[in-house]
Amino acid sequence: MSTFKQIVLASRPKGAVVAGNFRLEDAPVPSLADGQVLVRNHYLSLDPYMRGRMEDAKSYSAPQVIGEVMIGGTVGEVVESKNPKFAVGDKVVGMLGWAEMGVSDGVMLRKVDTSHIPLSAYLGAVGMPGMTAWYGLTQIMQPKAGETIVVSAASGAVGSVVGQLAKLRGVRAVGIAGGPEKCAYVVNELGFDACIDYKAGNLIADLAAATPDGIDAIFENVGGEIFDACIARMNPFGRIALCGMIAGYNGEPMALNNVRTFLTMRLSLRGFIVAEHMDLWPEGLKELGTLVATGKLKFRESVAQGLASAPEAFIGLLKGKNFGKQLVKLV
Repeated sequence: MSTFKQIVLASRPKGAVVAGNFRLEDAPVPSLADGQVLVRNHYLSLDPYMRGRMEDAKSYSAPQVIGEVMIGGTVGEVVESKNPKFAVGDKVVGMLGWAEMGVSDGVMLRKVDTSHIPLSAYLGAVGMPGMTAWYGLTQIMQPKAGETIVVSAASGAVGSVVGQLAKLRGVRAVGIAGGPEKCAYVVNELGFDACIDYKAGNLIADLAAATPDGIDAIFENVGGEIFDACIARMNPFGRIALCGMIAGYNGEPMALNNVRTFLTMRLSLRGFIVAEHMDLWPEGLKELGTLVATGKLKFRESVAQGLASAPEAFIGLLKGKNFGKQLVKLV
């Protein structure tokens, strides 16, 4: 193979993301310098944070550069190595972007064992989404046995893990998801105590029925009216882990209407970026990996086929069309 395919950011979105914001290109397979490895990517991870990176705005990291390969987590196999820490055939997880192949200096590359854990899981339950769930739950929400937590986007890659980890700690877990199929999965497969279908039109009443003792902690992925409804149900000294606000990722202004509750209930709200807490990743990944390997942590994947399908799969992700972790299969 002398060339491989990659997708670059062609233009910044004006409102909703469209396929024309991306461009599929052929690139030559590069020659390696000392210390580098060449990886054939097997799966690409699609995640909501990518929408924010497409904007030229102040944030926790630099914007995606126009004309360069779109950022993204990948898992694959080393096909050539000039780095003594990696051998041909090693399975690795990294950030090689929307591309069939990538070159790494090994710094952000991690070898993984696929004997008991599927390679794709290292982009989901045993990867960045799983760690996001683990960190938000254990470090910010810190629920005690018997307390009630609420998780929005509960059937997604992050929310599904939050609820399962909470149940293992003796916590009542209530999910919010879109549609009866997703809610049935959250309760019947993932083991949440209840799940509210926000599309059914009875959000406030259904939330009250599912949280009769109020809410002690929230894992927030969505924002908007769902977040407002949860805040209104919070108990004194409730904790909120703010992971995402996907309802406003296309530039719509988002108001927070129940701000007074933060005072009256003495709530704490903390946003977080899991990549800033790498010191805790070994602890979290050990628990997540053990749970997946032993079948105690379930996950579901939506898999698009081929790199060219990535833009439409990403647009679907932002609209909630995925079920579980959204991946693109490249091999």
